Amino acid sequence: MQALRFHEFGKPLEVLRLEELELPSLDDGEVRLKMLAAPVNPADLNLIEGTYGVKPPLPAVPGIEGCGEVVESRSPDFVAGDRAIILRRAGSWASHVQISAEHLFKLPAGMDVQQAAMLKVNPATAWRLLTGFERPAAGSWIVQNAANSAVGRCVIAVAKSLGIRTMNLVRREELRDELLALGADEVLLDDDAAVESAKQREIRPVLGFNCVGGESALRVMNLLAPGATHVTYGAMARRPLTVPNGLLIFKDLKFRGLWITKWIEGAPKEEVREVYGELAKMIVRGELTMPVDRIFPLAEFAGAIEALAAPERNGKVLLAP
Repeated sequence: MQALRFHEFGKPLEVLRLEELELPSLDDGEVRLKMLAAPVNPADLNLIEGTYGVKPPLPAVPGIEGCGEVVESRSPDFVAGDRAIILRRAGSWASHVQISAEHLFKLPAGMDVQQAAMLKVNPATAWRLLTGFERPAAGSWIVQNAANSAVGRCVIAVAKSLGIRTMNLVRREELRDELLALGADEVLLDDDAAVESAKQREIRPVLGFNCVGGESALRVMNLLAPGATHVTYGAMARRPLTVPNGLLIFKDLKFRGLWITKWIEGAPKEEVREVYGELAKMIVRGELTMPVDRIFPLAEFAGAIEALAAPERNGKVLLAP
């Protein structure tokens, strides 16, 4: 098998190498997947750099999600030809992955491979943001920044399916029509003037989602209804969350955080499989679609990493072993 591995933490293009490895034998309950597609996520780069929430033992293979086809199984739950996504970090940047069957989710027939490869992180994050903290009634509002991000787009789609209305903050005016076409109810520039205008219309979201930090996170706070919940799941601007005293005292806002990996590890298995089952159905029905920018073979991983940082990128970058 081939795998991208790093033997020390550091800059991905400096420490990552494509290596030939022996296929290990399967233990009882394990499944071997031939990987079909795996996204290149910012979290993968953080893992290589050693700045992620956990540090794997070295040497390590990055890749926190991906889709593969079963080529060998010692589990009664899977047979050769089944397709599945990996629910635990197992190093998906490889030609093959060997993993316990309990850490896989079997995909429904006819599901697109590329969409399946992106199912674990962003759609599930959107689902948990909308259902894991408060239960907004149909017709109520949520607000989010970076609404054109992968998670933001999933939030729009999932919220629409639940009858929840979305107020979406973006940095560029040209994104407005695109997000409205996805089902967004409001698209505003992420600046003080637009937010102040929205406040005058008395729309009071009960949930706010922040993946930017800094001033953008504060604008989300200012739009929220009294007693609402503000959830941070990312820090794109690399700036801290600063909460004015008045928003705590007079608005009584609640502040939470979300790391989808922790939910997958801690939630009942039945709940996890039910959520992924619903999201997979949405993808098969065409209700939830994530754009793909470019696809690279493993040997061209440097191009994939560079493409992730490209300002003109429009969608996910995938590795396809």
